[in-house]
Amino acid sequence: MAAIVNPDLDRCRSQATFDPLLLTYFIYDGPEKTKRRRFLQHLALKESKKVNDCQLSELSKEEQYEVALQKVTATYRRIFELGLQDPADISLYRNTFIEGHPFAIHVLAFLPAVQKLASEEQKAKWLPLIERFQMIGTYAQTELGHGTFVRGLETTATYDPKTREFIINSPTTTSAKFWPGGLGKTANFVVLMAKLITNGRDCGLQSFLVQIRDLETHQPLPGITVGDIGQKFGFGFIDNGFLILKDVRIPRDNMLMRYAQVLEDGTFVSAKNDRLLYGSMTLIRSHMASACGRALAMAATIATRYSAVRRQSEINAGAGEVQVLDFQTQQYRLFTQIASAYALLMAGEESSAVYRTVSSEVETGNLQNLPILHALSASLKAFSSWQMMFGIEQCRLACGGHGYSSASGLPKLYANEVSACTYEGENTVLCLQAARFLIKSYNAAEKGEQLPSLAGFLQAPKGEKSRLTENLELDQLIAAYEHRAARQVREANSRFLSHLNKGATATEAWNQSSQSLVEAVVTFSHAFVVRAFIEKVTSSVLEPSLSSVLIQLAQLYALHGITRNSGQFLKGGYMSDHQLEMVENKLYELLAALRPNAVALVDAFEFPDGVLDSALGRYDGNVYEELMEYAKRSKLNKTEVHPGFFKYQKPFVDSLKSQAVAQSRL
Repeated sequence: MAAIVNPDLDRCRSQATFDPLLLTYFIYDGPEKTKRRRFLQHLALKESKKVNDCQLSELSKEEQYEVALQKVTATYRRIFELGLQDPADISLYRNTFIEGHPFAIHVLAFLPAVQKLASEEQKAKWLPLIERFQMIGTYAQTELGHGTFVRGLETTATYDPKTREFIINSPTTTSAKFWPGGLGKTANFVVLMAKLITNGRDCGLQSFLVQIRDLETHQPLPGITVGDIGQKFGFGFIDNGFLILKDVRIPRDNMLMRYAQVLEDGTFVSAKNDRLLYGSMTLIRSHMASACGRALAMAATIATRYSAVRRQSEINAGAGEVQVLDFQTQQYRLFTQIASAYALLMAGEESSAVYRTVSSEVETGNLQNLPILHALSASLKAFSSWQMMFGIEQCRLACGGHGYSSASGLPKLYANEVSACTYEGENTVLCLQAARFLIKSYNAAEKGEQLPSLAGFLQAPKGEKSRLTENLELDQLIAAYEHRAARQVREANSRFLSHLNKGATATEAWNQSSQSLVEAVVTFSHAFVVRAFIEKVTSSVLEPSLSSVLIQLAQLYALHGITRNSGQFLKGGYMSDHQLEMVENKLYELLAALRPNAVALVDAFEFPDGVLDSALGRYDGNVYEELMEYAKRSKLNKTEVHPGFFKYQKPFVDSLKSQAVAQSRL
């Protein structure tokens, strides 16, 4: 029998001014794909419960890893049985079946690295084995002493022309590969980034396929020291590992040779562009805005549903406790995060489209737009993961004390997702990489050169004033963000030149301007997200009531960014004090206007309860019943009296009692 829905939550759903199903179609690209999504999610959740339905938060790291390994092997066994081919279908089924798994980097980085970097002959040899998990790998770049600064990596691959082999070594403690997911206990191969040395010459970083474990016994091969790095902030179910190599020999053909080669005599043939070697990282970064949007959408769903169920305090004396969703402070905290989730999802679609376009060009040998892709993927990865990190924490805080409980699902979500700020490149470093593209584009614009559309905002006339009115014109919101970005880029460039003029070297001047450069990249990314959100909403054919709500959501997202960064929008008199006051007032009006649609906006994401894994975010709103059941399931409740009572507590109390008796007799 279906559970009775909490009446407060049910009432919120009935207040919606649009059909949430139409919004679901908008999010997931139409009725057919939505239907397919529901079918696969239902199937995956049903199959998942057959395998293991335990709470990962109640397990040790070792137990989490074993359960995850059990579930991911069952997942892919079922994927092969179902004959799923579409990467989107596979990803959806896998992510519904299991929240994280030891094969993640095999799928997300190892396989794409071989696809992108191997020659046609190498792909024919290895890809069939990798795709069927006969070779299970990870991507080993980060070292104990170096991460994003890849030029600092110390692992060496020295070519021996006599044997036509590479000799791989970790020459120092800090050169040990450290952090790759799946490396600790799962992978038997790695795509290894190492410094190529041939004919006595350092040829820079290249990629190599290295076997690290025996395929039958899974024992480390000679010269290989490998293991798990231990407890982490989250992701207990993934075996992040370390790898030390000593005189490990691999055939010459195990260098991935699509773009760069070492000939039999040791002659090095370099790639046309070194960035081609990092294609798999660009791929992951390009999809991260969508992933961050999804994570934030999950948090917003949990917090919004709970805020509709939770009643706390009064607004009007004597009228009784109200839904906390009625408090403006709660609306500000949550509705802005709902808007951010939608914004990141829309920006993620645009970023992925850019990746597909540029990748197609690269396949034909056209590398012209590769720097654009690198700058966009790096900057948007940083911006979206920062927004997601902040947003999930806001959602947790919005849930009060119960948000601190693992039962809410929010601590786990935060602990697992916040790693996005570091993996695939630390955010600040990525921003500084993207800044080089912006500074180069700015200087080109100053010379009157034509810029790519992504940097076209740098060619806007200087000295313009905002024409934003109470109508909150969408084109003016875009213009405001692009003006802000252009100003921040211009100021960062001026600061850089100022240090140069004072006698600093270029690297010193860059470092002394680095915070300004990071802020410029953040404003660039913010402008990209605002434009992507607005253009997606306005270019889509939508039912009028849905269009109205999405425009309000886009306006809220833009206004929230203006109020939080008001100084940058007021600079140079671009916006007036009157406009800023109007923006603040309109933001509060939008909160009230969106209140009836809040629950419908998160329902439209259609996260099943089995995916949210949250007592607070249940679709039926039966929060308190589930919280109590969660509490009763605690391992501490398996016995009425814990053994520690007799071992520690009672002896302690009895000893004090004995002391008191002894003292009373004195």
